Amino acid sequence: MKKIILLSLFAVLIISGCRNNGPSGELVGVPDRKEFWEDDPFGMTLIPMGSYTMGPNDEDVPFALTAQAKTVSIDPFWMDVTEITNNEYRQFVNWVRDSIARRLLVQNDIEGYKAEINEEISYDGYDHDDANTCFLNWETEINWSSEDEEYQDALKKLFLEQHERFYRKKEVDSRKLIYEYYWVDLKQAAKKSNRYNFNEDYSGGQYKGEIINSKGEKVPIKDRSSFIMSAKINVYPDTLVWMSDYTYSYNEPYAKSYFWHPAFDNYPVVGVTWKQANAFTIWRTQLMRNYLTKKGQVPFQDYRLPTEAEWEYAARGGLMLSVYPWGGPYTRNNTGCFIANFKPLRGIYGDDGANETLQVAAYNNPNEWGLYDMAGNVAEWTSNAFDESAYSFTHDLNPDYVYNALASDPPALKRKVIRGGSWKDIGYYLQVGTRTYEYQDTAKSYIGFRCVRSFLGNATSEWDFSKFN
Repeated sequence: MKKIILLSLFAVLIISGCRNNGPSGELVGVPDRKEFWEDDPFGMTLIPMGSYTMGPNDEDVPFALTAQAKTVSIDPFWMDVTEITNNEYRQFVNWVRDSIARRLLVQNDIEGYKAEINEEISYDGYDHDDANTCFLNWETEINWSSEDEEYQDALKKLFLEQHERFYRKKEVDSRKLIYEYYWVDLKQAAKKSNRYNFNEDYSGGQYKGEIINSKGEKVPIKDRSSFIMSAKINVYPDTLVWMSDYTYSYNEPYAKSYFWHPAFDNYPVVGVTWKQANAFTIWRTQLMRNYLTKKGQVPFQDYRLPTEAEWEYAARGGLMLSVYPWGGPYTRNNTGCFIANFKPLRGIYGDDGANETLQVAAYNNPNEWGLYDMAGNVAEWTSNAFDESAYSFTHDLNPDYVYNALASDPPALKRKVIRGGSWKDIGYYLQVGTRTYEYQDTAKSYIGFRCVRSFLGNATSEWDFSKFN
């Protein structure tokens, strides 16, 4: 009987050992890894990997000499089917507004807006009782119309002072919609001079390099936290660009209503700087990551602005020699109608259907990859800094040239590439190979943006590997 028990125990040990170390000690990988497949993100389409000839397909009309033909290869990525609309950007603005309101309610000890914290969670320098650093309770709705005097006093700082209100209407002070955001500077972390240096016996180590922080200061690397950058920005669009962009032109109706009125919900957001567009992508990433974490799901890649090469590749839609996203060399269809929103003739803006912007996807002519308005309506920010000779020194695999200019930098270093042309541009700027720029801290009535997200993997499902077997 004892032998049977001992044999049974021995068998259990063997089985448990197999589970921990693999059958017969074989290499089988980490157990309990779930199979992963990236679902289609809402409002996005997959741009497959590929190569193309980047650069102009037609005469360089202004003879700017800022681009030359260059063959590049691009990894697969997701891209928004349309530009970010007023309604979508307003979700970002409202989130910032609500987060500030909730923090004010916590600071004034209004019950129900401070999140319950697991006491086991503890971070150095993090005070759960501090209203400036505590977690907020997003489950409790904000009662904007509450008649409770204490409640309204708590939110008072968020609204315009009585003497600043137009028509005596109670309004949120847009100057106070400040978003603080963080990102990891992987490019500086990747420098070999900035790597962690282990001791010979691997008992410890230190960082020896220097890093340029968010303020532009060169400081020694303390630890991993040195690579975490932060910034603050007002997220509200500049609604007055409709007037400041044009002298002796009556555009007050757009200045008064374009961003917030429901009539323009599906129009592309404008008046957004390059910095604001970047902040939006970071917020959008966190919005999705928080949801996936709550559901216990694996996070995806970050949302971001497209690189210049990605934008052009997507705009071409697989038609490598096309002048425009729709494939042909003309801006009219076979019935003689213009097929994009731009400035088609001398001062006759409306011959294409609109004097200014139109709602996104108004022209039902997406390119071969299902993208709308890659030419016209509004030009679009990309992630890249503008340099006339960038094509000469960037890599031919996922070319990328970035420079995070500081406020003190000269204007030439603040240039960012914009693509696609807009409602106020002539046809040349609608061409997929045309590049131009605007300054990163400048907002315009003709520049918007759309987001991309890198695909998790390399080849996409449409790729046929059977031809290699």
